[in-house]
Amino acid sequence: MKKQYYRYQLTALFVLLISGVLRSFGQEGKVITSGAIWPDTDGQHINAHGGGILFHEGTYYWYGEKRGDKTSSGGVAVYSSTNLYDWKNEGIALSPSNDPESDITLGCIMERPKVIYNSKTDKYVMWFHLELKGQGYAAARAGVAVSEKPTGPFRFVSSFRPNGNMSRDMNLYVDDDGSAYHIYSSDENMDLRIVKLSDDFLSATTDDTFLFRRQREAPALFKYKNKYYLITSGCTGWAPNQASIHVADQIRGPYTLLGDPMRGPDAEKTFGGQSTYVLPVQGKKDAFIFMADIWRPKNLQDSRYIWLPVRLDAEVPYIEWMDEWELNWFK
Repeated sequence: MKKQYYRYQLTALFVLLISGVLRSFGQEGKVITSGAIWPDTDGQHINAHGGGILFHEGTYYWYGEKRGDKTSSGGVAVYSSTNLYDWKNEGIALSPSNDPESDITLGCIMERPKVIYNSKTDKYVMWFHLELKGQGYAAARAGVAVSEKPTGPFRFVSSFRPNGNMSRDMNLYVDDDGSAYHIYSSDENMDLRIVKLSDDFLSATTDDTFLFRRQREAPALFKYKNKYYLITSGCTGWAPNQASIHVADQIRGPYTLLGDPMRGPDAEKTFGGQSTYVLPVQGKKDAFIFMADIWRPKNLQDSRYIWLPVRLDAEVPYIEWMDEWELNWFK
């Protein structure tokens, strides 16, 4: 009887150990499926488009455009996750204002939100592409907001054109020395520029560099083996187009065009999507996820997401289509 008892205990312990190992490697049936509905923990499709992700104190925070059924801007949504599979809706991080005099009054357009953490001020800083109410895409401004918590609410600080330059599609990047940069499309999307941020991350400095003149938008920057890789898209409205990847030894360039990094079906159209961010996976060496949006302009809240691993087993990093994959793809 004792032997049976101990055998039972050992079997139960073995099952617990195996399930723990499987959980640690994301093997419990969880997969990332690009182009599908991605439900949050409440069962609703994640509404965070053109977004980016902040990792802070063990949690990932996904910020993106909250969109309605047409082109209306519902502010910046935020979701949280500890495993990159399951996302909790944390609400609206930055809402349009009811003040008609505010730059972000109801009716404005807020796109491409990104958030970074400033350890000196202990603040979370959001930058986004802002278009003023009733002006279409003529304003071409950068907007800035700040919060004491990653989930907000964020307080709007200001909007402006960095050093007088038009600013549309954008991204943020914090380098190894803690310096932060704003990468942005300018001059009617013909120029791509990068500007260093102030120490508090709330404004642009005059350290503003022209990268190249080639009609590009949707910049997504990452660093691998001391080189800076910049993925961008062409400018064809909501329609997908061919991506490109540039490389530089210094963050300010000069950048060299390496071609199209996409591989697989519809690679020449970025699998039907458009780049928005490259996410470093915490706890994994040289592990990056390419993030893109499959825009559905007639129903923007139904726009889908592309998440694929960046492959580093060739001279030029590339992204290959996979119908579905698990995070244990990264060894």
